Formats: sequence, structure tokens, C-alpha cells
Amino acid sequence: MPRQGLTTGRVTAAAADLADEVGLEQVTLTALAKHFEVATPSLYTHVRSQADVRTGVALLALAETADLVAAAIAGVSGRAALAALGGVWRTYAVEHPGRYAASRLSLDAQTAAASAGPRHADLSRAALRGYRLSGADEVHAVRFLGATFHGYAALDAAGAFGHGAADAPASDESWERVLDGLDAILRSWEAR
Repeated sequence: MPRQGLTTGRVTAAAADLADEVGLEQVTLTALAKHFEVATPSLYTHVRSQADVRTGVALLALAETADLVAAAIAGVSGRAALAALGGVWRTYAVEHPGRYAASRLSLDAQTAAASAGPRHADLSRAALRGYRLSGADEVHAVRFLGATFHGYAALDAAGAFGHGAADAPASDESWERVLDGLDAILRSWEAR
């Protein structure tokens, strides 16, 4: 009989919180069992494996960020939409490092299709509407944004931009330059 109050959702939420505290790689069934004060085998009623727990955290993170992105890009276009979209990922990577890491996990095709991943693609296309891209150009641009935003967010959250000279520009200044560059490239994308 499952422990009263212990559900798959509660296990996933606890795993997400733990991932943010200690890192996704440190989220184990043993650590979760300790959190809930149960024996590790008790968790198998709610999750199949450690990989299942990480997938649950990934799905949670994708859903959370899709809601954040939708709210952020509502009513804006062009560079403002890029700033809103990228800003969500940049902030999320800092505030929820474990969840952010989980959101980057590779999911099997069926799980990915049922996740908020397709919604993210739709939201990225919505952020690009002001650039009048279509077909393959839109797909390339969505990938370009994802690579740029996630690369910047991951490096910034890890403190990698703090390794330069003491008088180096702040990361926020560089971020504005990145947005200016993306905007310029996307405005001229058609001309290619």
C-alpha cells in the first residue's frame, strides 16, 4: 500500500527542488526516500527508476518554462520578443539550475511529443513572427535562437563570464549585444 500523501507528483516536485539545491546528477532514489522518510523501495509505487524521476523533472521544467515564455512574449514582437524569450531561459537557469539542466535532457520521441517541448517550438515561432520567416528559414531560426539562448544561459548561470579581466563589460551588457545581433541577423535573414 502506498504511503498516504506520497504521489508521483509529490515525488517529482521534491526531485525538482532537490535538483535545484544539489544538482540534477545528485537526485537519487535514496535521496528522495530520505526526504520522504520512507524506504527506497516505497518509491517504486510512484516512479519506475531514477531515469523516470529525471524525466519527470524534465517534463515539469518544460511545462513551467512554457508557461513563463507564453506570458513573457504576449503582446510583444521583434527584438522585445527575443529579449522576453531569452530572458525567461536566462532567469530560469539561475533560479532553477537543476530544473534547467533537466529541461535539456534528451527525451524519447513519444515522451517528447507529449511534453511541452512542441509548445516551446510554437512559442519560439510566435516570437519570430515579426521577422516574416517561413518554412525551413523559420525552423533554422528557432534552432538558432535555442542554441544562442541556451548557450548563453548555461554559461552565464555557471559564472563562466566572470573569468575575464576585472574591467570587462558586465554580462548584462553582453546580453544586450547578443539581442541586438540576433535582431539584426533575423531582420536580414530573408535577404540570404
